[in-house]
Amino acid sequence: MMSENIITVKNISKLYRLGQRQAYGTLRDTLVNIFSASFRRLGKKSLRNNQNYIWALKDISFDIKKGEIVGIVGRNGAGKTTLLKILSRITAPSEGYAEVFGRVGSLLEVGTGFHSELTGRENIYFNGAVLGMRKKEIENKFNQIVEFAELEKFLDTPLKHYSSGMMVRLAFAVAAHLEPEILLVDEVLAVGDAAFQKKSLGKMDNVARGGRTVLFVSHQMNQIRRLCQRCIWLETGKVRKIGPTEEILSAYESSFKYTPLISDREINPLVKAQFLKWEISDPQGPDPHIVNTIGPLQVNFFLKVNKKISNGLHGIALYNANNQLVWGTSVTNLKLNSGIHKLVYKFDFLPLKPGPYYWFITIFETNEMVDKWYCFPQMLIATTPLTQCRDEWAGLLNLPYKFDACESS
Repeated sequence: MMSENIITVKNISKLYRLGQRQAYGTLRDTLVNIFSASFRRLGKKSLRNNQNYIWALKDISFDIKKGEIVGIVGRNGAGKTTLLKILSRITAPSEGYAEVFGRVGSLLEVGTGFHSELTGRENIYFNGAVLGMRKKEIENKFNQIVEFAELEKFLDTPLKHYSSGMMVRLAFAVAAHLEPEILLVDEVLAVGDAAFQKKSLGKMDNVARGGRTVLFVSHQMNQIRRLCQRCIWLETGKVRKIGPTEEILSAYESSFKYTPLISDREINPLVKAQFLKWEISDPQGPDPHIVNTIGPLQVNFFLKVNKKISNGLHGIALYNANNQLVWGTSVTNLKLNSGIHKLVYKFDFLPLKPGPYYWFITIFETNEMVDKWYCFPQMLIATTPLTQCRDEWAGLLNLPYKFDACESS
């Protein structure tokens, strides 16, 4: 019996030779290369440490279930496009394998899968044939494709005269409407205008609601948040993390949006007092720095007091990744004996927009600064967004709300 997984990726690696142009041959060439890959692997093992070669992917493994919309995030060069090319059968892995159960529609680089000498009309039929569709099936979808792409006037123009934006519109319309079981979409949607991007995202959502599977690569985090239930974070060709969208995106954004001033606290027994660590203790989760609820919440900060503090002032502030002050307060007249103290903050409600945040805490004796700390690691808010607004209108809070439209008496 076939597994419920529609895609299974097992230990995939891809080795490229630096300075060598990647050639795309005939289907016959591709089949021969795949057949002989096992023989070439023996030679590749000796190339692992050769500076003329680079691993674009290394030991990638994951499973995708039917009907999932999965986002793939990572910096430029992380291996995202290479992974989609392997799943699309455009290129073969150097090691490992991928099992893909179903017809695949791909939207990778602009123009991939199209023939520049053919017209837009001819390319629609050409792509449908590549997907294994009969002419009648393509004809049934033809008008929908043309209407969606908004290119009726240019339908009989050779593709070589299309702009990149026009190509993307036609390519997406074809890929989404010819009903592949699996749709692979790269960053190419960034080429289109804002209206077309919005329409395309809506179409991908409809595709997934129809039970088909979508793998979506994007640098637009608001698009990933809107569409995807789960994310894969690639870093330098390896899987850094896989999990729920908000948890992964919060961790990913924090990796480049905020660099702590102090990343590793060295214990100094000569100072009067020093902060040691912080944690979320309630609710207790697998990671003490990730928040999965808007409340209630308990946050603890640990302070080692080496010499008694008689007139202490403790300050605390919470900042988002853009260094905006979200919340802050202070406590005066603290009396702390020598030893380790736990400073406890309990919040009935912490409705913050998902993303990375950081705490800044201080301790004074009278007017003298004893210690300050930009707490590391950051606090990652990984709650489900409660609004559907675009990022620029979402504000700082993730407030639950009720809406009703009724007649006024």
